[in-house]
Amino acid sequence: MSAMLLSIKPEYAQRIMEGTKEYEFRTKRCRQDITRIIFYSTSPKSKVIGEAEIEEVLAGAPSTIWEMTKHAAGIPRHYFREYYKGRMVAIAYKLKNVIAYENPKELSDYGINHVPQSFIYVEDKQ
Repeated sequence: MSAMLLSIKPEYAQRIMEGTKEYEFRTKRCRQDITRIIFYSTSPKSKVIGEAEIEEVLAGAPSTIWEMTKHAAGIPRHYFREYYKGRMVAIAYKLKNVIAYENPKELSDYGINHVPQSFIYVEDKQ
């Protein structure tokens, strides 16, 4: 099993951990064998704060993906539109079994020595 570690703004990372944001949006699809997402909350937190399983990967026109996910997107529509401005395809990872780490971890715990700009593949040790 493989995982990807995502850099995500603290406010959105917190919404995922609380369960109010059930989708993570990206402009590129990950490899087919990725089954888990590990969340790195960017500055000021700068810690790995939790993880989730990928229940489903949605891909399609941004307007279609918004209609499918808006009930649990955890972001405002204007932010979604700005993120996908000029793009033909939106990717949405439907999350399940979210685990918030009681003790947030360092990137070095995953053998990573720099903050990934978007995401990085890691070996899932579970």
